[in-house]
Amino acid sequence: MMLRIFTASYGKFISEVKPQHLSSAVLHRSKRMVLDSIGVGLIGSTTDVFELALQHCQQMYAPDDISSVYGRRGTRLSPTLAAFVNGVATHSMDFDDTWHPATHPSGAVLPAVLALSDMMSANSKPCGLDFLLAFNIGIEIQGRLMRFSSEAHNIPKRFHPPSVVGTMGSAAACARLLSLDHSQCSHALAIAASLSGAPMANAATQSKPLHIGNASRFGLEAALLASRGLEASPLVLDAVAGVAGFNAFYEDYVPQPLESPNDNGHMFLLEEQDMGFKRFPAHLGMHWVADAAASVHKLLVGFGPGTFSPATVQEILLRVPKSKYIDRPFPDSEHEARHSFQFNACSALLDGEVTVQSFSPAAMRRPDLLALLSRVHVEYPQDNPANFNSMYGEIQVTLVGGDILKGRCDTFYGHWRNPLTNESLRKKFRNNAGVVLLPEKVERLIDVVEELDRLGDCRTLLSQLY
Repeated sequence: MMLRIFTASYGKFISEVKPQHLSSAVLHRSKRMVLDSIGVGLIGSTTDVFELALQHCQQMYAPDDISSVYGRRGTRLSPTLAAFVNGVATHSMDFDDTWHPATHPSGAVLPAVLALSDMMSANSKPCGLDFLLAFNIGIEIQGRLMRFSSEAHNIPKRFHPPSVVGTMGSAAACARLLSLDHSQCSHALAIAASLSGAPMANAATQSKPLHIGNASRFGLEAALLASRGLEASPLVLDAVAGVAGFNAFYEDYVPQPLESPNDNGHMFLLEEQDMGFKRFPAHLGMHWVADAAASVHKLLVGFGPGTFSPATVQEILLRVPKSKYIDRPFPDSEHEARHSFQFNACSALLDGEVTVQSFSPAAMRRPDLLALLSRVHVEYPQDNPANFNSMYGEIQVTLVGGDILKGRCDTFYGHWRNPLTNESLRKKFRNNAGVVLLPEKVERLIDVVEELDRLGDCRTLLSQLY
């Protein structure tokens, strides 16, 4: 008889972990993730790709006024469609959090947990602590699965990680919020595996945000199907010779059991490693080259009256990891620009920083920026791996007169090794949420999230999202 060790251990963990297993550090860090994710979702609700997704859901599906939509008062959808469009909003600008091994954990889980909480009856809404427990379970499952593969530690080439582990995390979080038993939780994960996967070819396109939206939606769907009794493989996370389970996504996946908490509690991965938060809306790798280029910008403006002319630049050399989908010399769209070492380095070199406005059509068409882009060359040093935990960004600017200016970034501000302060994170949130919400509602949201683990039920949070 075949042993069902690994998949069953995940189901047992999801159903048995308790709120008291969340340490103060995990509560603090996860509340920061919730705040940041809501903020990027709110500003994301102003994008074209979000509008396309919302219109599609409203026109192609029957009305179902249950779950709220980021930034849209009076607009409600079915729980799964709300999870989808809010997930799309969260990743529409590539502004959401990033972890190591590489994935965007919050955007796949939070919209599903919010939508499911909206669906639950008034007398069964989760309290804030149970809401945070479900959210943290969704984050934990993603982190554990990613750590069981060496391939997953590097910048991806095949599958976009949130479309795989994000779906599993969403299913786990929703299964817990639905109070499923350990067997149903295992089935929810296995069902989610059949709804997972999106190719990296769609990075830097309008379809990439759909990966997060679908992860959130299909994870919720998997948990709801499991709650109705739908069954799936009890071995999806186990290693079965000749039959691919989770290793269909990561070929070097080596399953390991997830121990259920005991009297000594459980060490969540979020306690061991903080989260990476982006200061501007672009692929995480861009933050290294932007910070390196910004340091050279300061040197360049020192040569003149606070500005410099691209005509003084003869050559720009970037030393970055080799990763094809973020090596884009002349991006044609905002989505390509968010995935271009060259664009982000030149924007920071020209302006001293990269911002939300850097990706507007007018900013992208600037003659000075295009002139700098035409002078960029790229090298891929052997000691610079495509890995968010160990890569660096380096820029060398040769001026017409022969002077050479250099900048390097090993750990940007916002990386998990150098996390944003609460003040910086709240400033980002205010800037993002303030595009959609009135100032008083923005401040109220900050207060509600800070108090989330002490709220009697989560309706106070749900009512602040539009």
